[in-house]
Amino acid sequence: MLDLDDFLPYRLNVLAKRVSRELARRYEAQFGISIPEWRVMAILGREQPLSSNDIVERSAMDKAKVSRAVTSLVEAGLLSRDTHPSDQRLLRLSFTPAGRTLYDRIAPLALEWQQRWLNCLDEGELAQFKALSGKLETQLEQLARDVL
Repeated sequence: MLDLDDFLPYRLNVLAKRVSRELARRYEAQFGISIPEWRVMAILGREQPLSSNDIVERSAMDKAKVSRAVTSLVEAGLLSRDTHPSDQRLLRLSFTPAGRTLYDRIAPLALEWQQRWLNCLDEGELAQFKALSGKLETQLEQLARDVL
Protein backbone atom coordinates (compact mmCIF):
# COMPACT_ATOMS: atom_id res chain seq x y z
CA MET A 1 0.00 0.00 0.00
CA LEU A 2 1.33 3.41 -0.94
CA ASP A 3 1.44 5.79 2.01
CA LEU A 4 1.63 9.33 0.59
CA ASP A 5 3.09 10.69 3.82
CA ASP A 6 6.05 8.37 3.24
CA PHE A 7 6.27 8.83 -0.55
CA LEU A 8 9.14 11.24 -1.13
CA PRO A 9 8.02 12.56 -4.57
CA TYR A 10 4.69 13.56 -3.01
CA ARG A 11 6.30 15.20 0.00
CA LEU A 12 8.76 17.15 -2.17
CA ASN A 13 5.90 18.34 -4.36
CA VAL A 14 3.83 19.48 -1.37
CA LEU A 15 6.83 21.28 0.14
CA ALA A 16 7.68 23.01 -3.16
CA LYS A 17 4.08 24.16 -3.60
CA ARG A 18 3.91 25.51 -0.06
CA VAL A 19 7.16 27.44 -0.52
CA SER A 20 5.94 28.81 -3.86
CA ARG A 21 2.60 29.86 -2.35
CA GLU A 22 4.35 31.68 0.50
CA LEU A 23 6.71 33.47 -1.86
CA ALA A 24 3.87 34.25 -4.30
CA ARG A 25 1.89 35.82 -1.50
CA ARG A 26 4.82 38.14 -0.76
CA TYR A 27 5.77 38.97 -4.36
CA GLU A 28 2.20 39.62 -5.44
CA ALA A 29 1.37 41.73 -2.40
CA GLN A 30 4.56 43.82 -2.44
CA PHE A 31 5.49 43.96 -6.12
CA GLY A 32 2.48 42.79 -8.16
CA ILE A 33 4.30 39.90 -9.87
CA SER A 34 3.59 36.19 -9.92
CA ILE A 35 5.95 33.32 -9.15
CA PRO A 36 6.47 32.49 -12.87
CA GLU A 37 7.22 36.16 -13.54
CA TRP A 38 9.71 36.21 -10.66
CA ARG A 39 11.37 33.03 -11.93
CA VAL A 40 11.84 34.60 -15.35
CA MET A 41 13.31 37.69 -13.70
CA ALA A 42 15.56 35.64 -11.42
CA ILE A 43 16.99 33.75 -14.41
CA LEU A 44 17.57 36.98 -16.32
CA GLY A 45 19.14 38.46 -13.21
CA ARG A 46 21.90 35.90 -13.53
CA GLU A 47 22.34 36.02 -17.30
CA GLN A 48 20.92 38.12 -20.09
CA PRO A 49 19.95 38.48 -22.80
CA LEU A 50 18.22 35.11 -23.13
CA SER A 51 15.49 33.70 -25.33
CA SER A 52 12.24 32.29 -23.99
CA ASN A 53 13.54 28.82 -24.88
CA ASP A 54 16.65 29.45 -22.78
CA ILE A 55 14.40 30.37 -19.85
CA VAL A 56 12.29 27.21 -20.34
CA GLU A 57 15.45 25.09 -20.21
CA ARG A 58 16.80 26.81 -17.09
CA SER A 59 13.53 27.01 -15.16
CA ALA A 60 11.82 23.65 -15.73
CA MET A 61 8.63 25.64 -16.43
CA ASP A 62 6.56 24.76 -19.46
CA LYS A 63 6.68 26.95 -22.57
CA ALA A 64 3.17 28.33 -22.12
CA LYS A 65 3.84 29.46 -18.56
CA VAL A 66 7.11 31.14 -19.58
CA SER A 67 5.40 32.78 -22.55
CA ARG A 68 2.61 34.20 -20.37
CA ALA A 69 5.12 35.45 -17.79
CA VAL A 70 7.32 37.07 -20.45
CA THR A 71 4.33 38.72 -22.13
CA SER A 72 3.14 40.10 -18.80
CA LEU A 73 6.61 41.42 -17.91
CA VAL A 74 7.03 43.04 -21.35
CA GLU A 75 3.57 44.65 -21.08
CA ALA A 76 4.49 45.92 -17.59
CA GLY A 77 7.63 47.54 -19.01
CA LEU A 78 9.98 45.30 -17.02
CA LEU A 79 11.47 43.33 -19.94
CA SER A 80 12.37 44.25 -23.50
CA ARG A 81 12.35 41.95 -26.52
CA ASP A 82 15.04 42.52 -29.12
CA THR A 83 15.88 40.50 -32.21
CA HIS A 84 19.06 38.47 -32.24
CA PRO A 85 21.75 40.21 -34.32
CA SER A 86 22.58 37.10 -36.38
CA ASP A 87 19.11 35.47 -36.52
CA GLN A 88 16.15 37.81 -36.87
CA ARG A 89 13.76 34.95 -35.99
CA LEU A 90 15.09 34.78 -32.43
CA LEU A 91 14.02 37.18 -29.72
CA ARG A 92 16.31 38.06 -26.85
CA LEU A 93 14.91 39.17 -23.51
CA SER A 94 16.58 41.57 -21.13
CA PHE A 95 15.65 43.92 -18.31
CA THR A 96 14.46 47.43 -18.92
CA PRO A 97 15.78 49.93 -16.37
CA ALA A 98 12.52 49.47 -14.40
CA GLY A 99 12.93 45.68 -14.54
CA ARG A 100 16.51 45.88 -13.23
CA THR A 101 15.37 48.16 -10.41
CA LEU A 102 12.58 45.75 -9.45
CA TYR A 103 14.93 42.77 -9.57
CA ASP A 104 17.43 44.62 -7.38
CA ARG A 105 14.66 45.24 -4.84
CA ILE A 106 13.28 41.68 -4.80
CA ALA A 107 16.47 39.58 -4.89
CA PRO A 108 17.74 40.61 -1.43
CA LEU A 109 14.28 40.02 0.05
CA ALA A 110 14.16 36.55 -1.51
CA LEU A 111 17.56 35.70 -0.07
CA GLU A 112 16.56 37.05 3.34
CA TRP A 113 13.35 34.99 3.30
CA GLN A 114 15.32 31.87 2.34
CA GLN A 115 17.71 32.46 5.23
CA ARG A 116 14.83 32.84 7.69
CA TRP A 117 13.18 29.68 6.33
CA LEU A 118 16.37 27.61 6.54
CA ASN A 119 17.55 28.91 9.92
CA CYS A 120 16.07 25.78 11.52
CA LEU A 121 18.97 23.83 9.95
CA ASP A 122 22.51 24.03 11.21
CA GLU A 123 25.41 24.41 8.76
CA GLY A 124 26.02 20.67 8.55
CA GLU A 125 22.36 19.88 7.94
CA LEU A 126 22.13 22.51 5.21
CA ALA A 127 25.28 21.21 3.53
CA GLN A 128 23.95 17.66 3.76
CA PHE A 129 20.57 18.74 2.33
CA LYS A 130 22.28 20.45 -0.62
CA ALA A 131 24.50 17.43 -1.26
CA LEU A 132 21.59 15.00 -1.08
CA SER A 133 19.45 17.19 -3.34
CA GLY A 134 22.23 17.27 -5.90
CA LYS A 135 22.67 13.53 -5.68
CA LEU A 136 18.93 12.97 -6.20
CA GLU A 137 18.90 15.35 -9.19
CA THR A 138 21.78 13.45 -10.77
CA GLN A 139 20.00 10.14 -10.20
CA LEU A 140 16.80 11.55 -11.71
CA GLU A 141 18.73 12.58 -14.83
CA GLN A 142 20.15 9.05 -15.06
CA LEU A 143 16.69 7.51 -14.71
CA ALA A 144 15.37 9.81 -17.45
CA ARG A 145 18.20 8.72 -19.78
CA ASP A 146 17.52 5.05 -18.99
CA VAL A 147 13.93 5.40 -20.24
CA LEU A 148 15.08 6.75 -23.61
